[in-house]
Amino acid sequence: MLEFIIEIVEHSLFDTLKLIPFLFLTYLVMEYLEHKAGDHTEELVKKAGKFGPVIGALVGIVPQCGFSAAAANLYAGRVISLGTLMAIFLSTSDEMIPILMASPGAVGIIGAVLIIKVLIAIVAGFVMDALMKDKEEEHHHIHEICEHEHCNCEEGIFRSALKHTLHISFFIFLITLVLTGVIHGVGEEALAGLVLNRPILGPVLAGIVGLIPNCAASVVITRLYVEGAIGMGSMIAGLLTGAGVGLMVLFRVNEDKKENLKILSLLYAIGVVSGIVLELIF
Repeated sequence: MLEFIIEIVEHSLFDTLKLIPFLFLTYLVMEYLEHKAGDHTEELVKKAGKFGPVIGALVGIVPQCGFSAAAANLYAGRVISLGTLMAIFLSTSDEMIPILMASPGAVGIIGAVLIIKVLIAIVAGFVMDALMKDKEEEHHHIHEICEHEHCNCEEGIFRSALKHTLHISFFIFLITLVLTGVIHGVGEEALAGLVLNRPILGPVLAGIVGLIPNCAASVVITRLYVEGAIGMGSMIAGLLTGAGVGLMVLFRVNEDKKENLKILSLLYAIGVVSGIVLELIF
């Protein structure tokens, strides 16, 4: 038993250490872009108007947790529309891109995943705005919303990227440890059979995991796909519902709790239905 545990820990640690250089380089570039273009990006979304869902979907795919939180604040202040908020939530990628980039066998599908997420986000965003056109009120009180910060800009991009890399690497290690233990204990074929080839159950479960208000949710979903435990449709379902900390911030800053629950329900429904369709296709 002790040898089994040591083997799992060693395997998980080795797999995680291999990812760190790729993760660090990715986050270093992301931190640079965020520090250089973050304010401009937020202003672009504010001024997008009826094209908000398009702009929101495109900027949402940038792999970082902070923009979904900023979007929740902007929506609470009615600076952006519901459609734009939904587009950002649906397209938010969090840790999906860095993890797929660090997994050689999965690098080729990054473009396809991003295109699928962006298209679904844009369509859903425009539909939401069309349905809510006569119901939305303009309350520009964004200055009253509490600011939600995720990093200390004074630290510099190198130190910030390093902290983010270590933080995510820790999550990856824990998830890999659990996955490795389950796979070794249950067997890869048995584990994959629980979700793979189940076009309904897979997306339903992945969608629930995606709703966890933490960047770790996208880590779980993506690692499960890389390990072969879930299919493409299930991964897309989990990544669509995974809005990072955006939902948590929305529930905190938006006073209409019933509206927040409706947004959460719509996000989950869109993610699961899309995942089921993709599972049937692929």
